[in-house]
Amino acid sequence: MTDLHPRTTATARALSALVATGFAVTLTSCSAEGEGTGIVVTTNILGDITEHIVGEQVPVTVLMPPDTDPHSFAISAREAATLENADLVVHNGLGLEEGVAHNVTAAEEAEVPTLEVGAGIDPLPYTSDESEGEPDPHFWTDPERVLLAVDLITEHVIEAVDGVDTDAVRANAEAYAAEVAELDTWMTEEFAALPAENRRLVTNHHVFGYLADRYDFEVIGAVIPSGTTLASPSTSDLKELSDAVAEAGVSAVFADSSQPDRLATVMAEEAGVDIEVIPLHSESLSAEGGGAETYLEMMRANTEAITAGLRSD
Repeated sequence: MTDLHPRTTATARALSALVATGFAVTLTSCSAEGEGTGIVVTTNILGDITEHIVGEQVPVTVLMPPDTDPHSFAISAREAATLENADLVVHNGLGLEEGVAHNVTAAEEAEVPTLEVGAGIDPLPYTSDESEGEPDPHFWTDPERVLLAVDLITEHVIEAVDGVDTDAVRANAEAYAAEVAELDTWMTEEFAALPAENRRLVTNHHVFGYLADRYDFEVIGAVIPSGTTLASPSTSDLKELSDAVAEAGVSAVFADSSQPDRLATVMAEEAGVDIEVIPLHSESLSAEGGGAETYLEMMRANTEAITAGLRSD
């Protein structure tokens, strides 16, 4: 129970009047009366994008630490309270943040404004056997869809967060969008140097569908035949993928840097061919010094790793 210590006689009279008329005075431990906790973002990729848009206008809390699997991370009770008292919750959605989905639902039930970014960027369906037809949440591998995300976040910040400088937010968004568009142009040029027969991807799980669609790659398959790292491949899954890899002549398998590459290595050995397992920052930004501290850095690092891994000798 929180003790109330009025600082002035006027405040004391006001509180007494409220009690006398049957009203209850409720204080929360997470926010002052009429004040939220700012913008809360679930994933660190969207957190970085949101911070570029918002600038210094309002606090942005990012729940997901660096080098973390977005499918499995969970939050503390304090973080959950921050989320449920936010001015705006920005989440990826489409089933990505499996460990915090119930917290986002609780915020929605508490009438906190929320933005499911993935639902508004023209999501693609999975094509893998286990997830076929379900929407793919990994849209950030396509910078064009990130431009849609920038617009969505910008408009929701302006609409939901009181006191922000609308002109400043729009200017920030425009400047950041220009950088994302520049990234897209650069990635197009880099991938254009790869022969068409080399544009074949095998990954730890299905995460590069949007990149493949944008830059004309073929996804041969994934070690975990699902859109989530929480699934597990069967022996027959590995054998089927190994046969496909051997037939396609793929020279590299790409595994997320936040996940052990044991399964990818086993698959490569099963295929009976010389395959390099290359780590990518596909679902999380890195910690400081990790080479993928921002969305733009992450995409450039991944592009360089993919082109190097698939380039003909």
